[in-house]
Amino acid sequence: MTVLLALACGFPSAVVPSLSGAQNLPSLGDTERQELSPIMERRLGEQIMRDIRRDRDYLDDAPLIEYLNNFGATLLAAKPEARGEAGFDFYFFGVRDPMLNAFALPGGYIGVHSALVLAAQSESELASVLAHEVGHVAQRHIARMLGQQRQDSLISMAAMILAVLAARASPDASQALLMGGEGVALQRQLNFSRDAEREADRVGLQIMRDAGFDTSGMISFFGRMQSATRAYTDAAPAFLRSHPLTTERIADIQARTRDQRYKQRADSVDFHLIKARLRVLQDSSAQGLREAADIFDSQLEQKSRVQTAAAKYGLALIAFKQRDYAKSQALLQEARAALPQSAKPSAIFANLAIDLKLAMHQPEEAVKEAANARNQFPLSRGIAMQYADALLAAGRNDEAIHYLRDQAQLYRSEPQVQDRLAKAYAAAGKQALQHLALAESYALSGSWASALDQLSIARRAPDASFYDQAQIDARERELQARLREEIRDSRKSP
Repeated sequence: MTVLLALACGFPSAVVPSLSGAQNLPSLGDTERQELSPIMERRLGEQIMRDIRRDRDYLDDAPLIEYLNNFGATLLAAKPEARGEAGFDFYFFGVRDPMLNAFALPGGYIGVHSALVLAAQSESELASVLAHEVGHVAQRHIARMLGQQRQDSLISMAAMILAVLAARASPDASQALLMGGEGVALQRQLNFSRDAEREADRVGLQIMRDAGFDTSGMISFFGRMQSATRAYTDAAPAFLRSHPLTTERIADIQARTRDQRYKQRADSVDFHLIKARLRVLQDSSAQGLREAADIFDSQLEQKSRVQTAAAKYGLALIAFKQRDYAKSQALLQEARAALPQSAKPSAIFANLAIDLKLAMHQPEEAVKEAANARNQFPLSRGIAMQYADALLAAGRNDEAIHYLRDQAQLYRSEPQVQDRLAKAYAAAGKQALQHLALAESYALSGSWASALDQLSIARRAPDASFYDQAQIDARERELQARLREEIRDSRKSP
C-alpha cells in the first residue's frame, strides 16, 4: 500500500480510522472544470459516511459528537466562507484509534482520532488540527484531487476511498481493492501536495486567530507529532516516509506567527471532561478500564479543581460501565462539587446523571432529570434524545410521540429520532406509523431497499389510514427513484 492518507491531513502519526471501512469555486454541476462539483462532493461524502457509521470504531457517542461539532462551529464562525457556495453543513465525528490523526472527507465531514484529542494539551492545540482540516475543505483540495475522476462514478470512488481507509486494519484486503491502473491513479490523487498542506496550515492559522485561539498551539502540537514519527521503524506506513510533517512546514508556521501577539485562551471544562470520557471509551475492556482508573488516580494528585472534576467524572463513568451505579452517582456528585463556582454547568455531567436514572430503573426520576437538563441546555441534541428515552422508559408514549414529532421537524437528517419515534409508535400500538418511521430511519441511513420494505409493511398494516396510504405512495416513488439512481451509478462504475 503506497498511500494511506485517504483525504487525511498529512499529519505524521497514523492515518484514518481502522475501518471494516475558498477561492474560485466552480458553479454547481460545472463539469468543465477539473474539480468535483459541490453537489457531487457532498454525495460522495454522505456515501462514505454511511459505511463509516457502521464501523465498530465509529464513536456514536452523543456528548463527544456534540462537543466536537460545537467546537467546530466556533472555528467555522470565524470563517463562514469555508462552507463554500454549496453551504456545507460540516460534521465532526470521532473514531476510536490509538494513533494521532484527523482526516477530512468530501463534503465537509471531518473525523478525529480519539488518541489525538487525548494528546492535545489545550483546546488551542485541538483547534490547530481541526482548523487545518477545515482549511483543506475551504480550499477545495479534496474536490480538486477527485475532480479528474468521472463524476458519475461515485460508487467506485467511494469504494476506493474506503479501501484506503481500511488499510491499517487489513492491508491485504485493501491492497486487493486497489489493484490495477485506476487504483494506482487514485492513490496518487489522494495525497495532498506539499503546497496544499502549507495552504491548509495558512488557512488554519487564520481561522485559529480569528476564533480567539492561541496560534502557537499549532507549532507545539505539530512539533510533538513530528517527534512521534521518529518512533516508527522502516515498517511504518509509506506515507510517513513520503509525506512527513516537514521541518519546512513548521518553520513556515513559526514565521507566520512570529509577529502575532500571544493570546491566552482558557480551556473549557468540557474539554477536560471529554478527554476523560474518551479515555474510557478508547478501551472499555476490564484491563482498559483499570488503566484508565490509574490515570485518573494520578490526575487527582495534581490538586487542580478542573483536573479533579475531570478525574472524578472519569471514575464515575468507569463505575457506570461496571454497573456500580451507587458508586458512579457518588463520584458524579463529587465531580460536580469539585468545579469552581465560576465554571459553567456542563451537559456532559447531565448526560451521565440521566443515564444513571435510566440504568437504575427510575424512569420518572429520569424524566425529571432530563426535563431539568433540557431547560438548562436547550440546544443539546444528546439531552433531547435522552428526554425521549426517559419518556419511553416511563411508558409515557403519547407524550413521547408528540415530542419526537417535533424533534423530527428540527433534526430532519438524524435517523436516531426516527428510530425512537418508531419505538414510541410500537408501544402505542400504531403499526403503520411505526413502519413509516422505520422507513424514514433506513432512508436517512441510505438503505433504500430496506426503507422500501418498511413502506410495504406499513401499507399492509390494518390501521393504515387513507392519509397514511397517500404518504406511503409518495415516499415510495421518491425512494424507488433514489434506488434506481444508485443502481445506475453502480453499473457505470468500472
